[in-house]
Amino acid sequence: MTENETVTSLCHMHGSRFGYALANGTVGVYDRTARYWRIKSKNHAMSIHAFDLNADGVVELITGWSNGKIDARSDRTGEVIFKDNFSSSVAGVVEGDYRLDGQQQLICTSIEGEVRGYLPASKDLKGNLMDSSAEQDLIRELSQRRQNLMLELRNYEENAKLQTALSVRPATEAQKAHVELSISTPNETIIRAVLIFAEGIFEGESHVVHPSTQNLSGCVRVPIVPPKDIPVDLHIKAFVGGKTSTQFHVFEITRQLPRFSMYDITADSSAALPPGRVTFSINDRPQRVVMWLNQNFLLPEGVDSPDVTFNSLRGGGLLSISMASNGQITLRTDDIDLAGDLVQSLASFLAIEDLSAEADFPGYFEELRTTLTEVDEFHSVHQKLTATMADHSNYIRNMLVQAEDARLMVDMTTMKKRYRELYDLNRDLINEYKIRSNNHNALLACLKSVNQAIQRAGRLRVGKPKNQVISACRDAIKSNNVNALFRVMRAGTASS
Repeated sequence: MTENETVTSLCHMHGSRFGYALANGTVGVYDRTARYWRIKSKNHAMSIHAFDLNADGVVELITGWSNGKIDARSDRTGEVIFKDNFSSSVAGVVEGDYRLDGQQQLICTSIEGEVRGYLPASKDLKGNLMDSSAEQDLIRELSQRRQNLMLELRNYEENAKLQTALSVRPATEAQKAHVELSISTPNETIIRAVLIFAEGIFEGESHVVHPSTQNLSGCVRVPIVPPKDIPVDLHIKAFVGGKTSTQFHVFEITRQLPRFSMYDITADSSAALPPGRVTFSINDRPQRVVMWLNQNFLLPEGVDSPDVTFNSLRGGGLLSISMASNGQITLRTDDIDLAGDLVQSLASFLAIEDLSAEADFPGYFEELRTTLTEVDEFHSVHQKLTATMADHSNYIRNMLVQAEDARLMVDMTTMKKRYRELYDLNRDLINEYKIRSNNHNALLACLKSVNQAIQRAGRLRVGKPKNQVISACRDAIKSNNVNALFRVMRAGTASS
């Protein structure tokens, strides 16, 4: 059996049952390895003891708490059958014949030196100690709950709104580029703390902002740096209240971080556009493309044209999106992965099932051509190493036969000579294997890069054209036709 906190106290109840207390305020009862019950309090259990307080023949679990409360709970259900309160924390709970009359009493002490003794119940109250005060306790509990609810309602009425805003912040000397989440209140209330849950952005998937007492205000700004271009739901919980409030209202808001939030729109028309591009045509209005831009980017107000240029805050470089009057869209970027993500996102938004495109990424295609050359070289080296190892294996086989013949002929000199040569050949063979293994791993890495390039070329298209490009690229690789491969990647077809 395992508990999730440090065990602070143990006491034997009866038979195989025992009580326990944990450092987080949990008390309970086990019977061997089976837990009967447990309760958790915001206070700490200072002492636990087993004592038959209601005189029913079965001991109860007596707990002394850090807030001065004493309670007796049934060992079977954990139900409270008696409780009392000290003015300070309980120091200890024991039993003994304090009055020297031959009868055991339950003795409780506080840290201020107060001592109280409790006799087991009389015959009239046997088995039930709570009936006489249950009604009064229930009234007090309900009154306290009513007061708490009234305070919560008053706070809710005063703090009726919470505003959030997302904006792009370029890099500065003090801080790197990020998306800023601003959480504010429209009145004089302050934000005591903010808790944000977001998958894949924060370590542990959560982030807490807890301003110091001197810096409390009605606005909290949280920098966010998404590692990838994916949409993320930000689940926000904010503790809001008055400047002198001791109770705060918890506001819960969900705000979506757009997929391409790490791109900052720029008005600099003099910058040279990237040479990489993908071009395709759609049968849709420019306003629909603008709607897609507003949904997937953080745009300032007033952007009503699909012709925009962005700076990438994550890796640098420009991204240009333009749309001609005939519906032709051109995406300019040197990042083929980003181009594929943009094509897939736009096609999904516009519900396009099949989309063909023309693409050209000179820098990436040149890297791919170099990789294909390395693949050919690695294949050639692999074949040479395999042939060399086969020759050495045959030589070792012959050398071993000669060494054994010399041993049978009791020619020790020749035998030693042959075995020394065998040792040297075996060492060379092991070294050649290591070279062959490294060559094989490098070849696999290059082949993986080629396969990724084919998948990236496919993501520049949608539906049937995508499948056709991937199939045609693989056919070109099988036939070792590099020129056909690049024609397919650029035009989507192998025809010249």
